[in-house]
Amino acid sequence: MEIVKKAFGTTKDDKDISSYTLTNEKGMSVTVSELGAIITEVIVPDKDGAKRDVVLGYDNSDPYYENKEFFGATIGRSANRIQGASFEIDGVRITLPVNENTNNLHSDMENGFHKKLWTAAPDEARNAVTMSYTSPDGENGFPGTLDMHVTFALSDDNELSIHYEGVSDKKTLINCTNHTYFNLAGHAGGNIHDHYMKINSSKYTPVEPDSIPTGEIADVEGTPFDFREFHKVGERIEEDNEQLHFTGGYDHNYVIEDNSKAVAIVEEWSSGIRMEVFTDLPGIQFYAGNCIRDGLSGKGGAVYGKRSGLCLETQYFPNSANQAGFKRPVFGAGERYDTTTVYKFSLI
Repeated sequence: MEIVKKAFGTTKDDKDISSYTLTNEKGMSVTVSELGAIITEVIVPDKDGAKRDVVLGYDNSDPYYENKEFFGATIGRSANRIQGASFEIDGVRITLPVNENTNNLHSDMENGFHKKLWTAAPDEARNAVTMSYTSPDGENGFPGTLDMHVTFALSDDNELSIHYEGVSDKKTLINCTNHTYFNLAGHAGGNIHDHYMKINSSKYTPVEPDSIPTGEIADVEGTPFDFREFHKVGERIEEDNEQLHFTGGYDHNYVIEDNSKAVAIVEEWSSGIRMEVFTDLPGIQFYAGNCIRDGLSGKGGAVYGKRSGLCLETQYFPNSANQAGFKRPVFGAGERYDTTTVYKFSLI
């Protein structure tokens, strides 16, 4: 089907920003902005055939220049947290911006991938759009000039696939993710406590009070982190549990044990919408939107607040640049970073 290009705003130096909408034969659509390679809309038909926009976001580009919550954002070069905002490559210490306590979170708040103007290449034959950005050597402290491409494709099976490809001319760290907040009742549907969640993992990575993993791979058995069977997100989120206290609710990385099946499944019964997540990566961060600011003005006059959306961010483990025992996302000069995550929508 035709890919629709629309004006989405202008950059701070008056360059035009466009968005691209992919639509399939079942009436699902996905919109991606050139600013930040941000997913701004995901519209899914519900059990009654009504179309619901199931992701949080804004109506135009202007609020995305603040976007403290990282709504819909492509995160890079490195997602999640790096302890001490530094790591070593071949004995050379790489220093990053300190932007959360003494650590680095999502590379850089003002200068990360989510604030860059990407170049779009729509492909109607594949019902896809590829966003491209070249990150210069030393940007935010990372070595190497990195050519990055992120392709968003929508299938007629209601699968939104995100394919990341990157090559650097120097050995460097690459660990991208997408930070979309989902609410399957609709983006204005209130909190996500009644969403049912299943995560096909028996292990997670506990954290210190500053949300840096301890290095332990812990069993979920007997904890509020056990989602091997469906539980409501809000069922145990306020339990008296040290890990939940540290992060104000769920904000933890799960160890993916079987990439051949959905690593996470979310269901919302009022809409009848189910979402499954597939990936080839080793980890997935379940974040319950604990820090969304109350009273935040979103799309169409919606007002967002704490836990009005949840994120399922596929990734290499947090602080894997420093933690022995975690697979390290360091790629040599000319070595391709190549990974795909799929969000598949259906009815319960």
